Amino acid sequence: MKMRNLYLLLVGILLIGVTSCSKKPSSGGGSGNVPDPAPNPTAKDVPAGANDGVTFINGGKSAIFNLYAPGKKTVTITGDFNSWSTDKQYNMTNSTDGTRWWIQIDNLDPSTEYAYQYYVDGSFKIGDPYCEKVLDPDNDKYIDPSVYPSLKSYPTGKTTGIVSVMQANQPAYTWATTTFTRPEPKNLVIYELLVRDFVQTHSYKTIKDTLNYFVRLGVNAIELMPVNEFEGNDSWGYNPNYYFAPDKYYGTKNDLKALIDACHSKGIAVIQDIVLNHSFGSSPMVQLYSSGGVPTNNPWFNTTPTHPYNVGYQFNHESQATKYFVKNVLKFWMTEYHIDGFRFDLAKGFTQTNSGSDVTAWGHYDASRIAIWKDYNNFMKSIDPKFYVILEYFSEAKEESELADEGMMTWNNQAFNAEQALMSFNDAGGSWDFSYLFYDRYPIANPYALVSYFESHDEERLQFK
Repeated sequence: MKMRNLYLLLVGILLIGVTSCSKKPSSGGGSGNVPDPAPNPTAKDVPAGANDGVTFINGGKSAIFNLYAPGKKTVTITGDFNSWSTDKQYNMTNSTDGTRWWIQIDNLDPSTEYAYQYYVDGSFKIGDPYCEKVLDPDNDKYIDPSVYPSLKSYPTGKTTGIVSVMQANQPAYTWATTTFTRPEPKNLVIYELLVRDFVQTHSYKTIKDTLNYFVRLGVNAIELMPVNEFEGNDSWGYNPNYYFAPDKYYGTKNDLKALIDACHSKGIAVIQDIVLNHSFGSSPMVQLYSSGGVPTNNPWFNTTPTHPYNVGYQFNHESQATKYFVKNVLKFWMTEYHIDGFRFDLAKGFTQTNSGSDVTAWGHYDASRIAIWKDYNNFMKSIDPKFYVILEYFSEAKEESELADEGMMTWNNQAFNAEQALMSFNDAGGSWDFSYLFYDRYPIANPYALVSYFESHDEERLQFK
């Protein structure tokens, strides 16, 4: 039998229990499920060059805030810079197409961190979906100063809910490893790592100091379980809410960059596990259009999920607004953090074909889902042709073969066979059959398109089993 090169996924010990703004183009948001409102006669378009979120101008002494929120009646900026006022003088201007709200705030100190929120329709406040840092009144108090020093205090008594943070002159990071040659896909040996449990300090800094352990193991790629902001601290990270902000429970953004930099210096690629099938209720994008916590006429999310494994609120990846947002997220992590690849959680869930509760139907060939993934893959490869695109998929072989032809890789779970073998059990009819580790058991032409593994966060550790 012709043996394929294996992608061995080694897993750290997991204790089971789930409990400042980016630089993107401002055009092309799309309206998704929300119809564009009639033009506002007093409207004025967003200034040229103003990106989503916050764009600093005048040497950081001024900032333009830009929020995509079609169909809203009023949006007001409130924060440290105006003593958390919601007075009408801080009402944001609606764009001529009615989809965006913007305002310029002056007289800022470029070296100061400012907390802020958007006050929408005079009824609720949200954070900025594009911010790179948030303050959480419920969870930040449990972050040790040794992990995140000098964390800005929450504006207690001035507002409620998660707030965003911006700063023009942020501490810079200088990359030491400016050239890094990634391992070829056929040679990948991946270690899936949960920062929270791998080291007692749950700190990027501690992991950075233990990289020789991975080198001795023969590991040449670390897959970080989700590190963008998620609900709570004690989580695997599959309950995301802010996509551009690294979760502070693990350290600062520069600590994360230093870890990636150090990995590259030792020949180790860094793959980011990213969750874009769904978001959770504290996401400002969920809160912006919801009724009783359920997305209603939301540009990004489905009111009813289309597949049986959905958790939280499902993105609609056929919506132009979602595609625009997702591509901004991907580009940000690729360029800002020098990530080498993504492992996409619940990638088979990127579908608008409603399979209800039928798991088998969910895995059937889905042309629209293939088109979605080809589009995202082409976008990532346009930025970095050798970028790893790894999908948690588990669909019909015909569909996975089409993705493989485009250079994408899919997970290949062999945990059951390995568990049966290690326990000396053979009562499940060929349970020791390891032939499905090899690509030639599948109708897949690309021999390096399967990431085969015995363990992941979804399986029990073999030795424990």
